[in-house]
Amino acid sequence: MAEIKRLDSGSSDFWPELDRLLAWEGVSDDKVNGIVREILAAVRQRGDAALIEYTNRFDRMQVSSMAELEIPQARLQQALAAIPQAQREALEKSAERVRAYHEHQKQASWSYTEADGTLLGQQITALDRAGLYVPGGKAAYPSSVLMNAIPAKVAGVRELIMVVPTPDGELNELVLAAAAIVGVDRVFALGGAQAVAALAYGTETVPQVDKIVGPGNIFVATAKGLVFGSVGIDMIAGPSEILVICDGKTDPDWIAMDLFSQAEHDEDAQSILLCPDADFLDKVAQSIDKLLPEMSRKSIIETSLRMRGALVKVKDLDEAVAICNHIAPEHLELSVEDPLAMSTQIRHAGAIFMGRYTAEAVGDYCAGPNHVLPTSRTARFSSPLGVYDFQKRSSLIMCSADGAAVLGETASVLARGEGLEAHARSAEYRCKKN
Repeated sequence: MAEIKRLDSGSSDFWPELDRLLAWEGVSDDKVNGIVREILAAVRQRGDAALIEYTNRFDRMQVSSMAELEIPQARLQQALAAIPQAQREALEKSAERVRAYHEHQKQASWSYTEADGTLLGQQITALDRAGLYVPGGKAAYPSSVLMNAIPAKVAGVRELIMVVPTPDGELNELVLAAAAIVGVDRVFALGGAQAVAALAYGTETVPQVDKIVGPGNIFVATAKGLVFGSVGIDMIAGPSEILVICDGKTDPDWIAMDLFSQAEHDEDAQSILLCPDADFLDKVAQSIDKLLPEMSRKSIIETSLRMRGALVKVKDLDEAVAICNHIAPEHLELSVEDPLAMSTQIRHAGAIFMGRYTAEAVGDYCAGPNHVLPTSRTARFSSPLGVYDFQKRSSLIMCSADGAAVLGETASVLARGEGLEAHARSAEYRCKKN
């Protein structure tokens, strides 16, 4: 039998137990920090030479020049032509849907003119260059390429640089095909903290970017945190999560498999079910035991459910919503009779999947909204990756002569109150009538 915690919201120790379950210490230890800082410094100082050295060491490669680490556009097109037709069609369909969704997110510049002729507004511009980190090796995530690259392209980013590790020289055809479909401009066979350093600081060959997006291991996450400030980053992502609120009327096999869908990511992933029906929780537990032996990633799922999963008995669906808003999950499934009504009560969630027929998995690949979502309760204050992450806002201010006179007087009073004479006089000069 698979082990998974059973919690009851009516228990006196429920909230402490829940918080212990949710706790995730994503901060790197001193050893990881030390290694990453050393790598960042080396790449910053020695550029390409350091990249070659670290790539040969960590990815078991034998390259002598950066030319060997840049994957040409022709190779991307070759991968696109070589993958099975069904995979190509799935990638293209997904890209089409993701692009259509993100087109709705584009922000536009705006301005208004006041009665005295003063113009105020906001100008929207895209980043010049963005860097996309794609996990490599055993993991193959073409969906990450689509989800990170498409909003950048829709935003109008001029150049997109992709890095992907290729341990032992192994290239993933699906990842390369996805890069071809979305129009990535340059691709380098680089991974780890050294790839993040190359994007953040630039080398003789790898151009410096303005923002780095995309998931990675603890070394990548640590590096992204350390270079933030020199460049922008999307987020420091923790393990994948799913929270399901169910009224007990959905097929328990469906719910069990939904819990599996996140648990199979890795042993630290988190899957939680909230339901007011104790009998239904028993049925889901039985479905877990029945379906788990069939799963190819059985041991990962089993560990994830045992360490961080839970089946939670709640008083009613209103209490389930309150608990959900405390958890602030990455993925939230509302498997209830009226999910639209319930969704209006949800304040904190990365993505909300509504109704019995909406599996979280469709959001990972092809529904349209982005699958790069806030984890570890950060949905309380952050949002999914989107076009807005690749656009900047500049304030527009243009004073008319009359406007300068009026605003200058106010600015002068405040500036002198702060003891900043030059500020005051700069504004006062423009108050004088010619």
